[in-house]
Amino acid sequence: MTRTETRSSTCVYGPDSRICIIAGGGNLPAAIAEYLDRQGIGVFVLMVEGETDPQSRLERYDHETLALEEAPSLIRRLRHHGITHVVMAGEIRRRPRISAMRPGLGLLRHVPALIRALSSGDDGLLRFVVAWLEGSGFRVVGAHQIVPDLVAAEGQFGRIQPQKTDWRDIQAARIAAEAIGALDIGQGAVAIGGRAIALEGIEGTDAMLERVRSLRGHGRLAGKLRGVLVKCSKPGQEARTDLPSIGPRTVEEAHAAGLAGIAVEAGSSLVLNGPEMIHKADALGLFIIGLPPKETRHEG
Repeated sequence: MTRTETRSSTCVYGPDSRICIIAGGGNLPAAIAEYLDRQGIGVFVLMVEGETDPQSRLERYDHETLALEEAPSLIRRLRHHGITHVVMAGEIRRRPRISAMRPGLGLLRHVPALIRALSSGDDGLLRFVVAWLEGSGFRVVGAHQIVPDLVAAEGQFGRIQPQKTDWRDIQAARIAAEAIGALDIGQGAVAIGGRAIALEGIEGTDAMLERVRSLRGHGRLAGKLRGVLVKCSKPGQEARTDLPSIGPRTVEEAHAAGLAGIAVEAGSSLVLNGPEMIHKADALGLFIIGLPPKETRHEG
């Protein structure tokens, strides 16, 4: 049984809804599409060019490909396909080149705000996109509102328990993750020996863990074992976009980096492929913990 949280809140869509998944990288877009398909809800996927995972098999659903520089055509495309709800899911590794964009009349009046958003952090840009979509008549929903079983619950996942010394690392990494989150930089940090040694930047969690792996031979880390990855949402984060997530790949990368475990903020993090992730963590000897949430997120 996975440690995920099932919520009884009112469903955010109805049987006549048609939902568009704006799909970036990773497994989350496919998980949402599969869930909606099983519910008999109409799904349309806009696969972001160069970002969507080729192994996600999203082509089996009604779909189109959208280059980031074609974003001004987004509203027209959504209306053409009769979309009522939009969910943004998956990693987008780059930003559109504004010089290559040709904004239509609907977006033209928002260009100054768009330029400001592009020069801000990820959360600022995502807030602009949400406001633009909602101002155009679409309801923006979060992955956790569509598939609540993906939301991490508080407590221990799997069989492995953290050791007493691991809690020092959990505390240190969480403080660091919350600090960079407040600056809209990233959502994760790694602590070893009671102090933060790596912070997540725009390169993402996998690249941070690869950096930790390479640091194991560094003089200041030589001989230090274990360590913990902590992921948590940014303070005041727009909860319908870009919640932190973990899955089987996170476990593999954490193990390769020599870490003892992973901790995520309950209620504000997503667990992808939960049973497989827990099985892999148990097999590799890693603990996974859901931490008590620290603040209420903004859901519009």
